[in-house]
Amino acid sequence: MPDTTEDDQPRSVATSSAQAGWQRWTAPAALLVAVVAIVLAIVAWTAAPSAPEPVRLPGDPKTRVCAAFDTVSKAVSLQTHENLGTDPVGLAAVAGNARLALLGGGQYLLSRLDSATPQELSDAVRAFAYELQDIGVNALAGVPNTETTQADRLKNADLVRKRIAELCE
Repeated sequence: MPDTTEDDQPRSVATSSAQAGWQRWTAPAALLVAVVAIVLAIVAWTAAPSAPEPVRLPGDPKTRVCAAFDTVSKAVSLQTHENLGTDPVGLAAVAGNARLALLGGGQYLLSRLDSATPQELSDAVRAFAYELQDIGVNALAGVPNTETTQADRLKNADLVRKRIAELCE
């Protein structure tokens, strides 16, 4: 004799027909969700990225950039021409400060540029900043100022520095 009673029979049939109805809609519902997900993914993938808002720093752009240029020029000149004698520790300290002025000065100048900076000034300052960083990192790598490429970098930096000084007058 089975463990089920006659009272259980109608419930099994009702449960079976409810499961059958649910199963009938599961596959189409899953398909619909998948299609919607694919459509949304395609739309997101093909949508043009929005242009970032231009950065605007406070104050007059030319005044801000020219003041930063003046500060960096003074710092680089001061730190590269410091004379602490012939002591190896003093020489290393001067060299370290000079490299810091070059690398930090380049980054400082770049951080003062924004979308409102006049294009000619912005281009010159960016070129000067990158040149300072190149000189500084090569100095850190032990490249002497007398090496041809490093000497060219120094010459180019001085030419661009003079051009920026003219633009900042």
